Amino acid sequence: MLLCCMSVLCRLSFGQSNCSLSGTVVDENNNALIGAVVQVQSYNKGVITNDKGQYTITGLNKGVYVVNYSFIGFSSISDTIGVNGETVYDVQLQSSTQNLQEVVVQDNYAEDLKKEETLNIEVVDDKYLKQNLGGSLMQSLGRLPGVSTIEIGSGQSKPVIRGLSFNRVVVVENGIKHEAQQWGTDHGLEIDQYAVDDVEIIKGPASLMYGSDAIGGVVKLNDRKVPIKNTFGGTVDLTGKTNNDLLGTSINLYGRKNAFFAEFRATILDYGDYKVPTDSIDIYSYRAGLYKHHLRNTAGKEQDLHFSFGIIQPKYQSRFYISNVHSKSGFFANAHGLEPRSVDTVLHDKSSRDINDPYQTVNHLKITNSTRIACGDGELELKLGYQHNYRQEYNEYVGGHGHMPAIYPDSIDIPSNLERQFDKQIYSGNLKYSHQFNSRTKLFGGINSEYQENEIYGYDFIFPAFKQLHTGAFAIGKYRISEKQNLQLGIRYDIGFVRTYEYYDWFPSLVANGNDTTYVYEQRAENLNRHFSNVSWSIGYNYNGDMWLCKINIGKSFRMPTAKELGSNGINYHYYRVEIGDKNLSPEESYQVDAGIEYKTENLALGTSPFINYFTNYIFLNPTSRHADASQKCYYTESEVFRFGGEIHAHYQLLRSLRLGILGEYVYSEQKSGEKKGYTLPFSPPASIILNATYRKQQFGIMQNAYCSIDYRLTAKQNKIVPTEVKTDGYQVVNMNMGGDVRVNKQKINISFQINNLLNTKYYNHTSFYRLINVPEAGRNFILNVTIPFEGQF
Repeated sequence: MLLCCMSVLCRLSFGQSNCSLSGTVVDENNNALIGAVVQVQSYNKGVITNDKGQYTITGLNKGVYVVNYSFIGFSSISDTIGVNGETVYDVQLQSSTQNLQEVVVQDNYAEDLKKEETLNIEVVDDKYLKQNLGGSLMQSLGRLPGVSTIEIGSGQSKPVIRGLSFNRVVVVENGIKHEAQQWGTDHGLEIDQYAVDDVEIIKGPASLMYGSDAIGGVVKLNDRKVPIKNTFGGTVDLTGKTNNDLLGTSINLYGRKNAFFAEFRATILDYGDYKVPTDSIDIYSYRAGLYKHHLRNTAGKEQDLHFSFGIIQPKYQSRFYISNVHSKSGFFANAHGLEPRSVDTVLHDKSSRDINDPYQTVNHLKITNSTRIACGDGELELKLGYQHNYRQEYNEYVGGHGHMPAIYPDSIDIPSNLERQFDKQIYSGNLKYSHQFNSRTKLFGGINSEYQENEIYGYDFIFPAFKQLHTGAFAIGKYRISEKQNLQLGIRYDIGFVRTYEYYDWFPSLVANGNDTTYVYEQRAENLNRHFSNVSWSIGYNYNGDMWLCKINIGKSFRMPTAKELGSNGINYHYYRVEIGDKNLSPEESYQVDAGIEYKTENLALGTSPFINYFTNYIFLNPTSRHADASQKCYYTESEVFRFGGEIHAHYQLLRSLRLGILGEYVYSEQKSGEKKGYTLPFSPPASIILNATYRKQQFGIMQNAYCSIDYRLTAKQNKIVPTEVKTDGYQVVNMNMGGDVRVNKQKINISFQINNLLNTKYYNHTSFYRLINVPEAGRNFILNVTIPFEGQF
């Protein structure tokens, strides 16, 4: 019914007459700006001003549009313009000035988004990512307040937003939810950070638009925008890092001829074992020595390919994305199911770049399509996606775990070193219709649906194969009360099922039956069918004054339990623990209040974003004092949880070129029921604050747009833990980055240089994957990234 209604609306709207938007773009002295870019956001349609600074955009429908005006060396302008017939709109751009918002992209798009959204949001662009380049995308974003990472060596990490992670944070790439094996602590994101144009991070529940797994927040990744008509170009990125001897390159090509456009990117990374500022590590009761400070067997390789193409018309735009991300990376050899003292150090220390057992290979194929159709005063958007995540974990077979045979039998068709294999296919579809009734009222409505199949293989079992279907319908209304006040209301209904499949051990176990004993193939998982449904809602309000920005959002969200939480029954060799699921778990329900207050003047910006969060039943892995075959037994359970916290930021323009800043975050959580009543939650990040000084100069010798920035990060102790977590001392780390643009003849080259952990401090990150075995964070790391852009016109 919804599809039929939208189709009728579109057909009726196409009958309306075309409108146009034209005008002149000048500087502060009213001189024409030749080659300024004028772009309509919702259409991704743009033109370049002629030799008189004039522009004309045709083929528009009557309605209200957000239009961006930009020119090199000038501050961009983004304005909302009502188009009716032949509309004329002239613009005057001002020379670039310093921007007080350190963590957001330097244009009005970010500011407009923050004003429109009632949730707290951060926006960063590719310049920010390159200036803060980490070993992975999430490590590059870890500087933002409220955002941290669970790090897995030097090349992988997963997002943590306000202390929530795994299946509580949704990663969206080009409009489709990225689905892989995000349940695993040792599984990072299969994302090429060079292919990301800008990132939006929504802190707090965003389930209405993105589905139930967004109960903790959203990391939204956007690919590069549609090129300007009849242009071509690209970039070459060259990257080097000293800590793990990384060498990498990423090459991008794009072009557009009239209505057709295409883009290609290839990325190659190769890195060795990363170094830590210690020569030994205490793994439980054994001290393992490290050869030349290398964390043995943490080397890796990555090869990524991306291709996109599409067509853009006045009332229609469609774009296809095809990407394949492939990586091979080692696990720290002393900490993955092997007896630490039995590791072949001669083999593992022979080279810092080889990858021996244990290691993993991951291949993630993604094919998506995004189509937009203008429907008069509305827009219909359809996003379809297919993903195939194929992960294999290899390790030397060690007999004697549980009832496993001491010697691997020849009769088994599973390779003796294939510990686990996960083969996951995902089909996604998102349909959204937005309608602008007038300059004050806008309505969004849509349906999200996703189907998953995950097959398992290998000699070891941790959770069963499963199928899962999840569908949700939502409606969101935005109303502009006045020029400075906005109101947003939303509601969503979700329904879904999870089906797990039975699993029996491939080897017989000796089982006592009264006075007799017999060998049986033990059942680890049973056939299970669970169905879930729930209602989510939110109410939000914004006030956008000349100097004040205030917002508040109140909402309810929920999350379906995962197949791992329902059906786990195996050993996690990283922690030597047996993880056991609960087939009777209820879906998580969360109630949250988010607020945001920001004050800005010409030289000062102050802001805070507090939140209060209550879970009626938070699902987590509960450790016990019971053991099985030397491994601790842990059970998935649920309890009431209360959380609160927030972020702060302050920036002051002390001098024309010098800015001082403070960024801080704090999260408190407490279980209010169950066996661990009074304890916090696992992987709770400690409070931290960053003191920053940034110097910028438009011309510094041969370098243009030069900058130099230094961060002094202070992180508090984390004494509030859940057994068997380890308490973590506080620490202080100094990071530094600098760079700018240089020109060789007429070619611009961007240089970004960083020094992470400048003082080579030995410290522990409480949310790191290897924290439980006392592995400190990486030592001093010099990072150099060189970007060579090029462009032209057909």
